[in-house]
Amino acid sequence: MTILIQLIYSGIALGMIYAVIAFGYQLTFATSGTLNFGQGEALMLGALVGLTLVDTLGLNYWLMIPIVCLFGLVQGALVERIGVKPALRIKSEFGWIMSTIALGIIFKNVAENVWGRDDLKFPSPLPEAPISLLGANVLPMELLVVVGALLMMAAVEFFNRRSIYGKAVVATANDRDAAGLMGINTSLVITFSYALSSMAAAFAGVLVAPLTLTGATMGAVLGLKAFAVAIIGGLSSGMGVLVGGVILGVAETTTAFYISTGYKDVPGLVLLLLVLVVKPAGLFGKTAIKKV
Repeated sequence: MTILIQLIYSGIALGMIYAVIAFGYQLTFATSGTLNFGQGEALMLGALVGLTLVDTLGLNYWLMIPIVCLFGLVQGALVERIGVKPALRIKSEFGWIMSTIALGIIFKNVAENVWGRDDLKFPSPLPEAPISLLGANVLPMELLVVVGALLMMAAVEFFNRRSIYGKAVVATANDRDAAGLMGINTSLVITFSYALSSMAAAFAGVLVAPLTLTGATMGAVLGLKAFAVAIIGGLSSGMGVLVGGVILGVAETTTAFYISTGYKDVPGLVLLLLVLVVKPAGLFGKTAIKKV
């Protein structure tokens, strides 16, 4: 039972990372109907930039976080302007898909040339000795991941609901054409949603980096699994990505321990297939009804 609880703790921490990245998918899909398939690379760049600031420049971990978030904002806005905006302008249905994938590959190649191909150790800002919680051991960094992920998503939601700029994002998400007629610069809102999306991914990168190795390839699998979480939970539900992330994270850790690490990716893929067959809009998503 103690081992199971520890696996659940680790799974929840991993699931929160998936949820933050999936939350970024939701932000861009709500405002533009598009997704950044280079979201994993945004996480990877955030982790590597954070590592450079902490390990090379000697910056404090907590002071590094806002700088990495700012970097994520700029990187996300760049992706939208270069890869997504031209496709939306000509109303290309698939141009933004290939553009964001291509930019993700470019970012990965740049990272390999700047930081190398070897995985690097990210120093932990918290003690690495586990602490006892409800009869099982948990790493302090795992607790920070859970708390940090929840605070990030709560802060973005608070911004969207309480600030004038956030309300513009919500209005664009509800009806882009109506928002444009009301004087909202929907093009700028879409750029901003991509910036927020990459900022969330970059923040997730510096959260997960101390728990794993940091390298140019770390974002590919995390981004793909987060996309699965977004589909499982529903691209229109914040609660859905939280629940989906936890389910996937716990399923992976328990499968890896009780069956084999070679099968840890199977439960998530099976769950994804089942959800697509039974409830294509996701467990908490709502099916859109269009009147014609």
